[in-house]
Amino acid sequence: DDEILKMAKFIAQIVVVGAQIIGRAFVRALKEEVGAAASAAARAAATEAGKSAAETVKPKTFSGMNIEEAKQILNVKDIEDAEAIQKSYDHLFKVNNKTSGGSFYLQSKVYRAKERLDIEQKNQKSNGPRDSEEI
Repeated sequence: DDEILKMAKFIAQIVVVGAQIIGRAFVRALKEEVGAAASAAARAAATEAGKSAAETVKPKTFSGMNIEEAKQILNVKDIEDAEAIQKSYDHLFKVNNKTSGGSFYLQSKVYRAKERLDIEQKNQKSNGPRDSEEI
């Protein structure tokens, strides 16, 4: 009888911890979705006003990701090293392919990181080198 009580308590603890983990993941996903929706709304408003989305949305958080986060995801140090960025992107995109057992979520993060660094490279080419802290 005491053994059953211990087992029930243990199972209840597992359920509570699992619910907490799922709850945190849900909150994080919800925050990311709200941020993406805000960016989409800003781009839509910019389009209606005749401006480009890049002029309205702050470059630091374009696509919901800043430069440092993009560099971390792709594991690159220098955003001017296009070859290293492409090599890292190709590898990470391939290993996270859902058809080979990867994660679509991680694959999309890799894609967005590459997209963010590509935008920054384009901005640097058109505006000259800038400190990443300004952006």
